[in-house]
Amino acid sequence: DQEGSRLFDLICELPEYYPTRTEIALLKTRAADMAALMGPHCHLIEFGSGSSVKIRILLDALEIPAACTAVDISRDHLLASAEALAGEYPDVEVAAMCADYTRPFQVAAPKSHPDARRVGFFPGSTIGNFSPDDAAEFLSTAAKLLSGGDFLVGVDLKKDAKRLNAAYDDAQGVTAAFNLNLLTRINCELGGDFQMDGFAHQALFNETLGRIEMHLRSRRAQTVKIGGVSFDFAADETIHTENSYKYSIGEFQDLAACAGFNALHSWTDPEDLFSVHYLRAMV
Repeated sequence: DQEGSRLFDLICELPEYYPTRTEIALLKTRAADMAALMGPHCHLIEFGSGSSVKIRILLDALEIPAACTAVDISRDHLLASAEALAGEYPDVEVAAMCADYTRPFQVAAPKSHPDARRVGFFPGSTIGNFSPDDAAEFLSTAAKLLSGGDFLVGVDLKKDAKRLNAAYDDAQGVTAAFNLNLLTRINCELGGDFQMDGFAHQALFNETLGRIEMHLRSRRAQTVKIGGVSFDFAADETIHTENSYKYSIGEFQDLAACAGFNALHSWTDPEDLFSVHYLRAMV
C-alpha cells in the first residue's frame, strides 16, 4: 500500500541497506555497456518500478529509447512516478501498468515503434524474494512477456551474515515498521484485530538455505481474529513474512539457464556486494 511504498523508499536510503546505493553506483558505472547490449529504439519494461529512480540511469544512457512501461502493484505510487517520468522524458512513450508481476499480464506495444525490442528491467534484488523454483518460473514467464527479448536483473550476492542481518534489521527500525505494516493492512483490509505491540520484527540469515528470513515474532501468548476466524499464537511463535535469497554469480546464471536464458554479461561492484546480470532469451 502507499505507506508500505513510503517505508520501502526510506529503507533504500538507510546506511545499513547497501543494495540500493550499490546497485545505483553499478548502473551508473556500467550504463553505457548495458545500453550497447539493449540497442536503439528498445521498449524498456520495469518490473516493480517503485519510484523509478534506477530506470532513469538507463534512459539517459540509451540511444533513442522508444518506450518505457512501469509496472507496480501500488497504484497511487506508480501513477505519481510514471507521471514524473513522462515529464522528464517527453520523447519517450511512458506507460503505467498496475499489476502483480508474479502473475501473467499484458503490456501494450508502443505506438511509435510497435515492433520495438522488449528489454525487461528487474532491479533491487527482488528476484531474491522468490524461492529458487519460483524464481525460475518467474523468469520463464517474463521471457514470454518480453517476446523472447532481454532481461536486466539485479541480484544480491552472498556475503558476511552480520552485514546481511544489519541490512534487514536497521537501527532506526524502518524495516521493522515496514514488516509490521502488514498487520496494519490485515486489520484494515481483512477485519483483523492484531495488537501492534504484540509482535516484533525479526530478521536473520539462514546460511543453510542461503536466504534472509523476515518474521513477525509474537511477544506473548495471544489470540488474533481475522474476519471472524481465530488464530492462536504461542509466545515467540512467528509469522514468516518474507525471504530474500542470495546467490553467487554462477548460481544465478545456472538458475537463468534453467528458465531459458543465456547469460550474456554480469557486473559486480568493487566489494562484490551486488551483481547485475544481462540475460538473453534462448532461441
